[in-house]
Amino acid sequence: MKFGVVTFPGSNCDHDIHYVLKHVLQQESVQLWHKDTDLQNCDAVVLPGGFSYGDYLRSGAIARFSPIMEKVIAFAGKGGYVLGICNGFQILCESHLLPGALLHNDVQKFICKNVYLQVQTNKTAFTARCEPKQVLKVPVAHGEGRYFADDATIKELNRQDRVLFRYCDENGKVDAASNPNGSLENIAGICNEKRNVFGLMPHPERCAEEVLGNTDGRILFESLIESWLKNR
Repeated sequence: MKFGVVTFPGSNCDHDIHYVLKHVLQQESVQLWHKDTDLQNCDAVVLPGGFSYGDYLRSGAIARFSPIMEKVIAFAGKGGYVLGICNGFQILCESHLLPGALLHNDVQKFICKNVYLQVQTNKTAFTARCEPKQVLKVPVAHGEGRYFADDATIKELNRQDRVLFRYCDENGKVDAASNPNGSLENIAGICNEKRNVFGLMPHPERCAEEVLGNTDGRILFESLIESWLKNR
């Protein structure tokens, strides 16, 4: 499978993603510059974490207008896999590839720690190898990670089984105490209606190999690769 990892000015997790895809998962991975207009025939595009354009105006708001995003939007419209992690999730929301917005954390502080996620569905390419209600330990690192959407959007996300993950405790309990940033309904990740665009605030690339002492994030990348192999 061929991945394209986009680098925006201010991205700082692009090399992490590239390393995991190429050296840990043994997949082809190319780095795409935000001014590129060629996705190089990639099978999936990853928008990594960081602080694109310094998070000026709003996180992801300026990156949404980078030349490559026109191609990413078209790629997603044709059913191509697009994954946005942290700042990448913010860019996907600003681009209207995913609904809602990521607001400042309710604690008004940057959060950097391990959290627990309860898998809400395995009916997507990104979660296919997971079990519903499975608990994953994955790091977060963000200042604007509080997911927000209007009531109608939240209702549709739930009705269509499009919530990928909810923040929980280590035993899988979803409650206010396990919500690190104030996200509505503890939402940590979602997908689009076609189920080919995925966004999440936690960083699975930071827990994908043994040397880090945690491989919980690896199953998500493996799910995407396996799903692509089945459907190509």
